[in-house]
Amino acid sequence: MFESLTTRFQALFSKIRSKGIVRKEDLASSLREIRLALLEADVNYHVVKDLLSRVEKRALGAEVLESLTPAQQIVKIVHQELTALMGSTVSKFSLSSPPTVIMVVGLQGSGKTTFCGKLARYLIKKGKNTLLVPADLRRPAAVDQLITIAREAESDVYEEVQAGMRALEVCHSAIKEAEKEVLMP
Repeated sequence: MFESLTTRFQALFSKIRSKGIVRKEDLASSLREIRLALLEADVNYHVVKDLLSRVEKRALGAEVLESLTPAQQIVKIVHQELTALMGSTVSKFSLSSPPTVIMVVGLQGSGKTTFCGKLARYLIKKGKNTLLVPADLRRPAAVDQLITIAREAESDVYEEVQAGMRALEVCHSAIKEAEKEVLMP
């Protein structure tokens, strides 16, 4: 998702930067493209509306019109508003007492499995033990895909999934297994 959003923003900002002067129509077109990109990335409609309202207000103000490079100023405003929206401070990722359970949910094809592998790899580098649990039992290839990604990340993977199990049963069983590992490593 972030790769797609990044690609769209880069293309849009490249187009804006190529203009010497930004007209009101150019700004409206750019804001429309930003709106579409954010909505397609499943950003809440009201969040997008508020963000673009702030960007438009600032972009139509004197800070852009009087700047030497209006296009660069618009890019800067979008960046500042996104940073303000997302938070400008870095949050430390801390885990509770083991086993910490992290559930990853999202739309089909949004990169959950890949993210799980990357998160497992990150935690392993930080000296943590990981156990990836395939709970997407409706998609036949999902279990195999998670097993492959877990092995690439050098993570343990819960493979005790049996035919007819429900996702909740798999998760409970995996947590019990993880608790045993914590108590008797």
